[in-house]
Amino acid sequence: MNVHSRDWSAFVTKAPSGASHIELAVEGIHCAACMARIEKGLGRLPGVENARLNLTTHRLAVDWQPDATNAGAVVDKLESLGFKAHPFDPGEMRGRDDAASRHLLRALAVAGFGGMNIMLLSVSVWSGNVTDITPETRDFFHWLSALIALPVVAYAGRPFFVSAWAALKARSLNMDVPISIGVTLAVAMSMLQTIQHAEDVYFDSAVMLLFFLLIGRYLDQNMRRRTRSFAENLAALRAETARLIRPDGSTGDVPLSQVEPGMLVLVAAGERVSVDGVIEEGTSEIDQSLVTGETRLADVGLGDRVHAGTLNAAGVLKVRVTAAAKGTLLDEVTRLLETASQAKSRYIRLADRAAALYAPLVHTAAALAFIGWLIAGIGWQPSLVIAISVLIITCPCALGLAIPAVQVVASGILFNKGVLLNSGDALERFATVDTVVFDKTGTLTLPDAALANADEVRAEDLELAGRLALASRHPLAAALARASGARDPVTGAREAAGSGVKATVDGVECRLGSPKFCDVAEDAAAAALALHPDASLIVLARAGAAPVLFAVRQALRPDAVSVVADLKRRGLHVEILSGDHQAAVAMVADELGVADYAARLDPRGKIARLEALKAEGRKVLMVGDGLNDAPALAAAHVSMSPVSAVHLSQAAADAVFLGESLAAVPAALRTAHRAHVAMRQNLVLAAAYNCIAVPFAIAGFVTPLLAALAMSASSIIVTANSLRLRFGKAD
Repeated sequence: MNVHSRDWSAFVTKAPSGASHIELAVEGIHCAACMARIEKGLGRLPGVENARLNLTTHRLAVDWQPDATNAGAVVDKLESLGFKAHPFDPGEMRGRDDAASRHLLRALAVAGFGGMNIMLLSVSVWSGNVTDITPETRDFFHWLSALIALPVVAYAGRPFFVSAWAALKARSLNMDVPISIGVTLAVAMSMLQTIQHAEDVYFDSAVMLLFFLLIGRYLDQNMRRRTRSFAENLAALRAETARLIRPDGSTGDVPLSQVEPGMLVLVAAGERVSVDGVIEEGTSEIDQSLVTGETRLADVGLGDRVHAGTLNAAGVLKVRVTAAAKGTLLDEVTRLLETASQAKSRYIRLADRAAALYAPLVHTAAALAFIGWLIAGIGWQPSLVIAISVLIITCPCALGLAIPAVQVVASGILFNKGVLLNSGDALERFATVDTVVFDKTGTLTLPDAALANADEVRAEDLELAGRLALASRHPLAAALARASGARDPVTGAREAAGSGVKATVDGVECRLGSPKFCDVAEDAAAAALALHPDASLIVLARAGAAPVLFAVRQALRPDAVSVVADLKRRGLHVEILSGDHQAAVAMVADELGVADYAARLDPRGKIARLEALKAEGRKVLMVGDGLNDAPALAAAHVSMSPVSAVHLSQAAADAVFLGESLAAVPAALRTAHRAHVAMRQNLVLAAAYNCIAVPFAIAGFVTPLLAALAMSASSIIVTANSLRLRFGKAD
């Protein structure tokens, strides 16, 4: 099916705002100038709100108002710009990319083989020109070089010629246009000089230029294939069906699109969990490295949460669904990766603008060099050689790689440390942070509460309380059930919403719930809270026995103390802003050694404190997870949320970290600082290369072959400098 006969409306989805959205795979993109031309061209269509092209995956996302334009107009506009579009399908993209990689590899092999043979002939001519080579022998070697070069250039140069021709047909320019002009002129002039029995020809320069450019393009293609492979690995974790448990007890496989929150699904041993949900029956071990980064299997049972994409290693589980086809943690991870890869930083936008200006500037510089030397009287052929050298040496590969190479390396390092970027310029903002502000509950502490006084209660009391807690959906009861390890709920237990659970055990009435529900005196509750000021109380009461008070608190994350100490050691100012009561916040601040903290803050209070820090000139990193933290996360200079955060907080944060460890916070700051330095170094290196190389080329000191070598060397230097992030020191 061709572009014109395809029903593009079938691939359009609707956003909650009412806008239309389509994702396309675009062919023929090789540089930042192509990306800029597509985004600007689509932006001129009426009703188009956003057009984002991922240069790495060639994935184009377009949003528009349906009453102003349609999907067909978007595709037609792309075709008029010289690019082919297909519905984005990972399988088809893999096939097209694999075919493109094979063609590039064949072209690279042809260029390399031809280049080596032509260089052997050229070396013989160069050495003979200063000794005793006869004109007849030199001409013979030149004709042999032409015989090799013409088919090699025609085949190996096809990726550049096709791209340049498409750009010219669309009445625009890209970086392949001057490359194609330079190669064509070098070959044409070499043929003319061969016919004229000249001493010098430039077949070697044209073929070696293609060889070096094809190396860069093949490496870029492989980088995109690795990125695509990671996305496919994530997609492979996603099940397409779930085994639904029907009300009559029967089971059957149904598509995830038919599974809704509240339904019950069965997960057998060895299967991947297909939904996010809560275990209602069964125990097992789960490989949840996707969520926590921990490779060891985790024990799970009644009341524990499981996530789509994790692997059930042992027992059979019955899971109550909280999210299925959409809204799962796996969806969120995928969304964050796609958002980060599509977003653009300030340096990326700067490099894009420079690359977009490249083609007209380099053509102008080459034309002026040709005219200037022609006026100087050296002849049109030497003048044309100088112009060709200018075209070749100013290829913006180094500039195009300067920032993306750093971002790819830095993003990979951060992902290995459990950090997912949610914003294109987050790296730059992380690099300037001098103040870190933490929320307490769910951020410095673990999201799930734990029993604080387990060693103060009898084992039989804890077991009974745990069995009663299994009948309650309250978070404190869930924490008590986990602490007791109970798996068998008390039969006939009834829950009083918001108060507790009561049941008859061995003829004795038992209650588990709040101190008021269990008739505990206020002074007794106050005495227990004095021992655990940051805890909440849950009471076990039995007729004829003294009540047992359990203190449930949110424990600090395992590395919270060391992380805060590390941040302070690095010279960063640390504060805690929390909506919790004063005693609880003070206790956590004391454990962490944080002098500046505030309690009982609502969202406006947190924003007011951030604004005050901003007025002092501080660059604040806000780390929070709650619904009330979302405004503060958005107001901060840069922000992070744990993956356990509510979706609104994740959307407001610039980065999300996986697992229970806070080490992701200093890791993000260290990596961002080093990436920021590398970005600036790369831009300076790319600019310095052009400032030095272009004048030399215009002055006539550079041959086309030297220009090709210099251009390739600049790209290698920029890439090597970016890779230092991976192999350099940790701090």
